[in-house]
Amino acid sequence: MALKKIRLEMARTPKFPEGNPRCGYEFTAPLDEAGKLDAVNWAATKSQCSVHRFSDDADDEHGVLLHHRGKWVFSYRAGEEDDEPIFRFDSHVFRPGEYVSVTEHDGKTYPFRIVSVHPVLAAKAH
Repeated sequence: MALKKIRLEMARTPKFPEGNPRCGYEFTAPLDEAGKLDAVNWAATKSQCSVHRFSDDADDEHGVLLHHRGKWVFSYRAGEEDDEPIFRFDSHVFRPGEYVSVTEHDGKTYPFRIVSVHPVLAAKAH
């Protein structure tokens, strides 16, 4: 298991026919050897599983990646009212060029393209 930093950018939509690299998410998550989210290792590393939501028309948000009730969500505050569910997140392979769907605060589901997946480097002990 390895923690990865994954960047998602808005894919093509009617509003953004070419996509929008200024709207998306960067998050840290454990991936298994096949590149899928690893729920077992998430439990051991959940304090490191953060998310940064960025957009050119809203303030940035910082939160966490949660796995509960069999679903993955991005959460920004305590409680579930702001959670952003990710459609079939557990079945996706995270590699550049693949697509995922996120239901945002407005209740609409948008497509995002995976643009990068990088190892999270552990801090060196001094």
